Amino acid sequence: MVPTVDTDRNVVEIEDDRGSELMRAVVIGGGIVGLTSGLALRRAGIDVVICERAPEIRAAGAGLGLWANALAVFDELGIGEQVRAIGKPSEMYFHDPAGRLLDSPEFGVEDHRYLLVHRARLTELLADAVGREHLRLATAFESYEEHADHVTVRLSDGGSEDGDLLVGVDGAYSSVRARLVPGTAAREHPGHHAWRAVLPATGIAVAEDRLILGTHGCRGGYLRTYDGGVYWLVNQFNSPAPTGTRKQQALERVAHLDDGGRNAVLAELVAATPEEQILHNQIMLVPPLPHWVSARVALAGDAAHAMSPHITAGATLGIEDAGLLAGLLAGDADVPAALAAYEATQIPRYAHVARLSAAVEHAATPREFARHYVAFSHWMTSQEPRRRVRA
Repeated sequence: MVPTVDTDRNVVEIEDDRGSELMRAVVIGGGIVGLTSGLALRRAGIDVVICERAPEIRAAGAGLGLWANALAVFDELGIGEQVRAIGKPSEMYFHDPAGRLLDSPEFGVEDHRYLLVHRARLTELLADAVGREHLRLATAFESYEEHADHVTVRLSDGGSEDGDLLVGVDGAYSSVRARLVPGTAAREHPGHHAWRAVLPATGIAVAEDRLILGTHGCRGGYLRTYDGGVYWLVNQFNSPAPTGTRKQQALERVAHLDDGGRNAVLAELVAATPEEQILHNQIMLVPPLPHWVSARVALAGDAAHAMSPHITAGATLGIEDAGLLAGLLAGDADVPAALAAYEATQIPRYAHVARLSAAVEHAATPREFARHYVAFSHWMTSQEPRRRVRA
């Protein structure tokens, strides 16, 4: 198997020297983790088709944090430099409403470092890297039928795709999961809401990045992007039902993040954002699943483990799923055995992620929140490298 990278198009080209028919995967979902899954599978020598229900590859224009473990996967896929070129190295430190740093000296600076990228630009880069000829747009998943040696995937346009395996990477509301593990619909994280936006270069002076842990369950802050813009976000646990416009909702919560004008920039950024550019989400969770796979079907990313974004690692963890799954399937792997190994690795891992996430969420004070958060990022980024893509 000889992979090469066309650096002009960021496309991984695969030359098959096995003299046999390639394994084939049908991937449902054209988001960041779905596209990464398609790229990782192609890098492993597997023929791929990615089915996306939207008429175009797109992503909401908000920032996305990628931790070192996600960047390691992109390095192995040959696009690490391109990803870093659309990102800004950043550090995840928190302050209290009075502007005081909430440091945890028992952890090192490497436990705080991540790359802030623009979600839409990363999506475009990944689509080019996979090769857009491998995408079927405006094509939703309907059902599947498993057979002894393949799976048949029925699609919304009346057609179907046959493959050696089906990978459901279609998010928290996954239709693949609904078939594989019935009764596991995404559910609300009660009272947990998020507001965010990306502003292009603005006249507001933003001298530093700032993440704030406030009162009334509020967190928020702002981060400078690589191209001179600013990404701001506001979250609240145990929020009352939002009323008013999205901007009014965000500003109401920003008031709990500023004590004495020390964090006034956040309110200025929210006020300067056009209403239509502000995104609001009721946070949704996927309940723990009894299994992620069958003999020919696997779940990855939010379809398998959507959790609260307060740990800002959902995309990173999903990218790890993609790398691991492709590595286990590389070569002439036995598909059912590879999927079973994937599940055996990931379900215990995500049980531990859930425990670390809960410790952050239920921290009694901002200082405890900051300490539990860096404990999570330390654990996540310091794990021994797991089996990923093999050439």
